[in-house]
Amino acid sequence: MSTILREPAADVLDTTALGRYVRWLAAERGREVTSFDELWRWSVDDLEGFWASIWDHFGVRGTYGTVLGDRGMPGAQWFPDATLNYAEHMLGRLEDADRPAVIARSQTRGPVELTFAELTDQVARARAGLRRLGVGKGDRVVGFLPNIPEALVAFLATVSLGAVWASCAPEFGARSVIDRFAQVEPAVLITVAGYTYGAKEIDRTAELAAVRAGLPSVRHVVGVEYGPVPVPDALSWADLLADPEPLAFEPVPFDHPLYVLFSSGTTGLPKAIVHGHGGILLEHLKTHAFQLDTRPGDHVLWFTTTAWTMWNIIVSGLLHRAAVVLVDGNPLYPDLTEQWRIAADTGATLLGTSPAYLMACRTEGIEPASAVDLAALRMLGITGSPLPDEGFEWAQEQFGDRVLVNSMSGGTDVCSGFVAGNPWLPVYRGEISGPCLGVDVTAFDPAGNEIVGELGELVIRQPMPSMPVRLWNDAGDERYRSSYFEQYPGVWRHGDWVVMSERRTFVISGRSDATLNRGGVRLGTAEFYSVVEELPEVADSLVVHLEDRQGGAGELLLFVALKDGAELDDALRGRIRGALRSELSPRHVPDAIRVVPAIPRTLTGKKLETPIKQILRGRPPAEVISADAVSDFAAVAAFASRDDA
Repeated sequence: MSTILREPAADVLDTTALGRYVRWLAAERGREVTSFDELWRWSVDDLEGFWASIWDHFGVRGTYGTVLGDRGMPGAQWFPDATLNYAEHMLGRLEDADRPAVIARSQTRGPVELTFAELTDQVARARAGLRRLGVGKGDRVVGFLPNIPEALVAFLATVSLGAVWASCAPEFGARSVIDRFAQVEPAVLITVAGYTYGAKEIDRTAELAAVRAGLPSVRHVVGVEYGPVPVPDALSWADLLADPEPLAFEPVPFDHPLYVLFSSGTTGLPKAIVHGHGGILLEHLKTHAFQLDTRPGDHVLWFTTTAWTMWNIIVSGLLHRAAVVLVDGNPLYPDLTEQWRIAADTGATLLGTSPAYLMACRTEGIEPASAVDLAALRMLGITGSPLPDEGFEWAQEQFGDRVLVNSMSGGTDVCSGFVAGNPWLPVYRGEISGPCLGVDVTAFDPAGNEIVGELGELVIRQPMPSMPVRLWNDAGDERYRSSYFEQYPGVWRHGDWVVMSERRTFVISGRSDATLNRGGVRLGTAEFYSVVEELPEVADSLVVHLEDRQGGAGELLLFVALKDGAELDDALRGRIRGALRSELSPRHVPDAIRVVPAIPRTLTGKKLETPIKQILRGRPPAEVISADAVSDFAAVAAFASRDDA
């Protein structure tokens, strides 16, 4: 039986945003629920009733008739007769004017803070500027921008017009940016030419020139004054915002494109995932209130870049009149404590970070609760990869019951979560606490049967409003269907291995397209990493199974990046194998262990399990991996050697 690390507070329904909704359901809908499980089951048994309640409870501006027309996947029709605008719900009302909306920290310039009134004024000015540049409904505006207030202003101004937004972080290489932005043929590019990362000034003028040359559709370039060099031959940000104009919002259909998010693009042209105004509005109203417990006056901080879906999610904290904390720079500079210092400095009530960061703090003996003042912190959000058991324990030891340790999993594909914690559920060691409301998530075996307590495919059996409207330039939705619905027609297969318990908690065990199958038993990669990376000599690791096409056992290969001064000798190999055998099973013992200089990852931190597997199968790295889309590309060459042991 799993260990419960934290029970819900006795007054949870009196003090949380989720509790407010539960009380509203009873008063306004006559629906009383006594447990989260009961609430979740209603939310998926009555999709129309649940999503209508989200619209009504949060006061979405607009009217609707039908909630869910065609419910088939793909192609479910949500609120087909409704019109609205996401940006209208992000900006403040008169009573919010003096409330903080943006708190920005940067290694390139000093602190910036904006009230809702100031943010609204800047968005109105940027909107007027974009209109002068000829931007209108359906046009695309793209940002090659850091996580700074100008990115948020440009985004809201764009979508207020009914135009479509997309963004990349400025550390992306030119090829990666062009691969993404060229698909949507933008009319306007808003950009910086450099930034400071830690103590190092980064000049991106050469990359920017290549990006501009590769985007012939761009009619105008707007340069944000930021970093060591100006943007050449561009309209200045100040000039874009020079002339005010009353702020207005273009009413658009529920599924009108809001923004395009891109998949990692490590193995080919990135998927250009189109999200709609209404789906994102409803999903983020729900996610912030019920999973993240975001309340008016909160300060929400998640360490992200503008290239990751977490940026899109976290800025939606404005929907609940929270201030969003935007951070740009090296989050590990000058040392590991920096993220905690920023959280303390900005009074963060929510801090979102990665399992790798928490485990590094644990290894280095950092005690954040005593090192800095985190009295405002109420929730610690964790995503990007599975959090090991020891990470749950460490966080609980640091903060006790006053901070909810909330491990969650979702995807860019829905710009939201499938499974997560929330204040009404216990925190279990090593497990994600439960499904998100309105998400009919479960585990399937290869035949499409629901399974409990066994490794299976994470699937969604009913539509969500934030499932993609479509993929850009995807004739006949062919790529959309093959990406999510090929294995189980009419059911979304996300591509993650998951184990679902009888009480509907979840353990994510890595990507299912990086399958490990030994002796007919499927193994998740995450459990390997949780054991191997606990060893003091190991900094990072990656495991790959090369199947035998003749039906044999194949090869299980483990790659390790070592900490400074460590050596992969026979003694360390023996301890790695012993730990995997004793803590997991004999099936988990690798056939070979190899040392590599680094583990390549996507720019959002995911290990390149499938591309490395293809390289080990003999494909040239240049055919498999886009160098601009990954970190430590130089280390890829080490995986092509065959110095096994």
